[in-house]
Amino acid sequence: MKARLLNRIETNPNIMFGKPVIRGSRLPVEIILEKLAYGETEDEILKEYPFLKKEDIKAALLFAAKTISLEEVMQT
Repeated sequence: MKARLLNRIETNPNIMFGKPVIRGSRLPVEIILEKLAYGETEDEILKEYPFLKKEDIKAALLFAAKTISLEEVMQT
C-alpha cells in the first residue's frame, strides 16, 4: 500500500524545478500540504483540483512524513 501511494509522487528536474509533484501534473505536494494545514478539507481540495484523487492527498501526506523521518533534528 505504501509503495503504491508513494508512486503517485514524482520528482523531475524539468517539472516545477524538481519539486515533488503529483505524478502526471505540475501540482506540488507542498500546495496540498499547505491547504490541509490551513484547514481545507479533502473534498474542497478535490473540487479545486478535479484531476486529483483521494489517494493523491494521502500520498502527499505520506511523502511528507517519510521525508521528515529522514531529516536530522538539530537541537539549539
